[in-house]
Amino acid sequence: MEVLASFDAQFTALAPFIFYLIIGAIVFVETGLLFGFFLPGDSVLFSAGLVAAAKGDINIAILVTVILAAAFFGDQIGFVIGRVVGRPYLDKRTSPRMQRMIARSERFYEHTGWWAVVAARFFPWIRTFVPPIAGASKMNYYKFLSANALGAVLWGAGITLAGYYAATLPWVKTSSYAIAAFFICASIVSGIVNYSRRLR
Repeated sequence: MEVLASFDAQFTALAPFIFYLIIGAIVFVETGLLFGFFLPGDSVLFSAGLVAAAKGDINIAILVTVILAAAFFGDQIGFVIGRVVGRPYLDKRTSPRMQRMIARSERFYEHTGWWAVVAARFFPWIRTFVPPIAGASKMNYYKFLSANALGAVLWGAGITLAGYYAATLPWVKTSSYAIAAFFICASIVSGIVNYSRRLR
C-alpha cells in the first residue's frame, strides 16, 4: 500500500497530457517489450484510476482509452516479435529435444492458447512473455487478436475502473487501498506460484 500511495503522489503532480502519456507508456512497455516484465502494471492501473477520481482534469474515458490502446497494441507487438524474430530462431534449433518442445508448445496454443492469452493478463511477468511465445508457436493470428482484445478490456479497463470507482463510490471509498492491496498481493502470489511451477 505504501507503493501505491507513492504512485498516487507522483501521478497527482503530473499534467493531464503527461499523465496519459506515462500511464500508456508503462502499460505498452510491460505488455509489448520483454525487458518491461518488471513493471508493476496492476498497481499502476489501480493508482491511475484513483488519481482520475481525485483530479478533476483527468478524464476517465480518455484514460481508459489510452490504457486499452496501449495494452492491445503492446500484446500485438509482442506477438509480432515472437513470430518474426522468435520463430526463425527456434527453426534453427534442430535437436530432437527442442523440436519436441516446439511441437508441445504449438499444440498447447492451438487448443488452449486463446484462454491462456486472456488469463495471462492477470499474472505479472507472465503477461509480458505469453504474446511473443504465442507468436513463436504459430498461434492463429485471429484467435490471438480476439483474446488480446478481451484481455485488454478485462485487465486494462477493469483494474483502472476498479480504482476509479473505489475512490468515487462512498461505500468503497474507505476500502480503496485494501482493494488495491488485494490486486497487488494476488498478482505477487500468483507470479511466485507460477514461477515456482516453471522452475520445477
